Amino acid sequence: MEYNIYCDESCHIENDGQKVMVLGVIWCPEEKVPEINKRINEIKRENFGKGDVELKWNKISESGKQIYLQFVDYFFDDDDLHFRALVVPDKLVLNHEAFSQTHDDFYYKMYFDLLKVILEPGNSYNIFLDIKDTRSQSKINKLREILSTSHLDFERKMIKKIQHVRSHEVALIQLTDLLIGSISYFHRHLEANKGKLKVIERIKGRSGYSLMNSTLLRESKFNLFIWRARC
Repeated sequence: MEYNIYCDESCHIENDGQKVMVLGVIWCPEEKVPEINKRINEIKRENFGKGDVELKWNKISESGKQIYLQFVDYFFDDDDLHFRALVVPDKLVLNHEAFSQTHDDFYYKMYFDLLKVILEPGNSYNIFLDIKDTRSQSKINKLREILSTSHLDFERKMIKKIQHVRSHEVALIQLTDLLIGSISYFHRHLEANKGKLKVIERIKGRSGYSLMNSTLLRESKFNLFIWRARC
């Protein structure tokens, strides 16, 4: 099988003043992407009158929460869509020097931990990351090197492609942003936006998880890993 993996991240910069760091992915069979995109655009047109509106966690309000609840339900209703997130609860206490690493090294280790349970020998993967800064290409090259080497994919048959995309052009990156935004908001203990809280409650209800703890490693629909620092 060939799969597409759509990646996004929240509060991943070392000195951004935020404690919680979240990396997340949605993955699905590559052949199902046109069908999924069509349905996402249909939901957008039903609510906005057009299909090219960008969904963003930061846009959610109490009055406009309904479309985001629809997308949560769509994710859980479509058996072809799968999600995994990795949460670092407090990156401010990380001691990179003790482990002879930089924050960038840590970032790649977390991405490896995020993706390693998804990649399976015999399948192939196209990985798409939201472009965020001028160092994007070097990040792609490093991540591909780590993933290919760790899976003995020296001919790069498993990891067919890793490339950056712009989130406003890729609906499944937007859906990933919605889910990781929910998890980040929850773990930052924020409560001001009632619309966002309703979305979080819908995710809890549909997933059956509290979002506080890691799920089983092989949970394939809504997989959550709460990373804990070694002392």
